[in-house]
Amino acid sequence: MEHKDPYIGRMLDNRYEILERIGTGGMAVVYKAKCHRLNRLVAIKILKADLAQDEDFRRRFNAESQAVAQLSHPNIVSVYDVSRGGDTEYIVMELIDGITLKQYMEKRGQLNWRESLHFITQIMRGLSHAHSRGIVHRDIKPQNVMVLRDGSVKVADFGIACLENAAQTLTQEALGSVHYISPEQARGDRIDARSDIYSAGVVLYEMLTGRLPFEGDSAVSVAIQHLSSIPLAPREINPDIPEQLELICMKAMAADLEKRYPSADAMIADLEAFRKNPGVNLDFQMDDLRPEESDEPTRLLRTGSYAAAAASNHSSAREPAHERERRREDYYYDEPAPKHNKQRTAIIAGAAVVAVVIIIFLFRAILGSFGSVDEYTVPEVTGMTQEEAEDLLEEQGLDTVFTLDYQGSEESKDVDAGDILRQSPEADKAVKKPDEELLTIKIWVSSGMEEDVMPDLVSSKNYSLASARLEMADLLKKYDIEIEEAGQEPSDDVEAGMILSTDPAPGEPLEEGRNIQVIISSGKEKVKVPPFKDMQIDTALKQLPTLGLAEGKISEEESDKPKGTILEQSIPADSEVEKDTEIDFVISSGPSTGEEGGSSDSGSQGTDSITVPLPTDQDSGRITVYINGESVYDSDLNFRDLNWTFFHTFDGSGTAEAEVYLDGAPYKTYSLDFSNG
Repeated sequence: MEHKDPYIGRMLDNRYEILERIGTGGMAVVYKAKCHRLNRLVAIKILKADLAQDEDFRRRFNAESQAVAQLSHPNIVSVYDVSRGGDTEYIVMELIDGITLKQYMEKRGQLNWRESLHFITQIMRGLSHAHSRGIVHRDIKPQNVMVLRDGSVKVADFGIACLENAAQTLTQEALGSVHYISPEQARGDRIDARSDIYSAGVVLYEMLTGRLPFEGDSAVSVAIQHLSSIPLAPREINPDIPEQLELICMKAMAADLEKRYPSADAMIADLEAFRKNPGVNLDFQMDDLRPEESDEPTRLLRTGSYAAAAASNHSSAREPAHERERRREDYYYDEPAPKHNKQRTAIIAGAAVVAVVIIIFLFRAILGSFGSVDEYTVPEVTGMTQEEAEDLLEEQGLDTVFTLDYQGSEESKDVDAGDILRQSPEADKAVKKPDEELLTIKIWVSSGMEEDVMPDLVSSKNYSLASARLEMADLLKKYDIEIEEAGQEPSDDVEAGMILSTDPAPGEPLEEGRNIQVIISSGKEKVKVPPFKDMQIDTALKQLPTLGLAEGKISEEESDKPKGTILEQSIPADSEVEKDTEIDFVISSGPSTGEEGGSSDSGSQGTDSITVPLPTDQDSGRITVYINGESVYDSDLNFRDLNWTFFHTFDGSGTAEAEVYLDGAPYKTYSLDFSNG
């Protein structure tokens, strides 16, 4: 009789209806469920009953899961909820319509390098997001990477890998993960984000070559190889792999932490550079990734373990024995041992490593995980209010581990008032928690920065550029800005050389890096004095306002010039003067009686006419005619209508001079003889 799953059909928290089982792992069972509150399908991972009885395990499970629930990235399987329904611990996750990368590789076999590049780049982006928030996956492997129908990938099982590892032993059950663990994990050392990078490098190696870098009959034998062996270079297995992609893969898998990529972002940068240009020159070579030569006992351990692993690890590649031996010697620089001692040395060294690793794993298993149970990563609380930070600790289940201790406020121009400016210890630092005591995170809160405004350098009308710089010296230094002259403009009110206007305007806030622009007064506007000599005074006076000049004193002198003709002006032509400057004029009062130019025969009356050609480059103008200094004709004319010719007949006696003025200026002179008419 088939055993019925007790969770099928069950409702958790009156919200999640369990529909069917879709997977089982070493620590949890995964179900497909329906969220009735949001009317959507979800995946629910329920902690196995035996593990759920362990109070410490449940607490850590809840804390880790709450932390992962804060992650939000397109390349990470979303965690919607972490809860406990009765005695059931569970996680609600995004339901993925796809298969694991492991299943995908089993169907496709060895992937081409372009597809491998596409997948590993997305995996690293997901890891980068998690690492930036202090979360290390700890169990990156193809089984924990989902491939969706659209070709995108999502990394799954964040934050619980360390719990799974705690429950594993060095048996066949651990083989699924041990192929991907980093050397520091195999040693039981404290791990960080670089362990995920190593595991991702193994995943890339497997995609590119279709095989794992290390294989063995037990978890221990595989772990030993991670500690002491170097895998075949991917191009030795598949020559079609681009050389630069091989380099990226091997750098990610560097056994030496210092030679590995320091961060997911650093690896992504090289992947993107390679994607854009497969021939790109990276800043490292394969020789840079080789392990440093160490003392003799270490070399013997490595040599023995390498020899023991090589027989099973690389036999499928059908590599000649002498080639394997050559590569071993190239990497480790060992001196050849006598033939009758070589096998014995390998067996003894290999057995020693196995014993050491087994002791380490058993010791860590007793403690409950690869790291100390009481070791925690300090969360990031800067940039949030103290209340928000306390809520974060509670949401992540860390309020039983950490407490906040307010140290005071500090002025800051970068952090808003009320937000935490800095913390101690710093975020992501590993700390150990004493029994029954809370770890203290000291916090300093930003008081913001008092807003400074632009002072008024304008209304007093007595600030020069130099005096302004002196006045604002402290503010200029505080905001790292300068005062710059943006130009000059005339002003009737502000003296030349003084500040006329500023940007920002007086009273506006100052901004860091935004220089102050000032306009300097050039004084009153200057105008150019035209030549008025020989112009009629009436015409000149009409022009003065439009020229920006003012009428001064006018005096008369006798002259043979027509009456009203300007003889002198007080300011020479072409001079530049301030606007509204007064100009004095001396004008003609006309010729005296009996002076030359009068009628030569006053008794003879008659007529005479003049024909005056007008300038063709002018369509209109004012024509004034003076006879013997008296104006006898004055009119505005349309030159075009007159076909640019002025004709007029005058009455008189004897002879006379006719002076024609155009727009107030002398133009033509004609002799008249009235006796002929």
